[in-house]
Amino acid sequence: MEITIREAGPDDVPMILGMLDSCVEWLVSQGRPGQWGTQPLSRHARTVESVVRYMEEGSAYIADADGVPAATLTLTDAPGPYLSHLPPPGEPERYIHWLASDRRFKGHGVGSALLDHAAEVTRRAGVGLLRVDCYAGDDGKLVAYYQANGFVPTQRYTSGENDWPGQVLARRV
Repeated sequence: MEITIREAGPDDVPMILGMLDSCVEWLVSQGRPGQWGTQPLSRHARTVESVVRYMEEGSAYIADADGVPAATLTLTDAPGPYLSHLPPPGEPERYIHWLASDRRFKGHGVGSALLDHAAEVTRRAGVGLLRVDCYAGDDGKLVAYYQANGFVPTQRYTSGENDWPGQVLARRV
């Protein structure tokens, strides 16, 4: 399977939301609704606004697998305001938002290819730190996924009224 990565634009927002919805459906089928709930994220105005805002603030990328859109992530210069309670890293960084893949491509390396691309974009910008945060509940598989892709856990946090468990991870590039 050939994986190519391209920049996404405003016309790609529905596709990106479709990938997020695919992830929710898969998580629910696995009995793991704690991360993103049980309803398609495309139905949540705040999620749609977040996807668009981060695309406007940074750069969104799509990984195509044999020409078919398979995964996405967005890269900005900082985490969102939802992490403003955490201490900043004390150096310039690039921050990953909304990494998601169409679950039909699970296990084909499209997410890892995007993470490597984000690391390369960060390095080329002369920045040495790439960070991401993720859901740290349930079985911890998402944290383990990032660790398998070269990230190291740095800060745990809880968010929202349900004390959603999160983990910030960092990768030196």
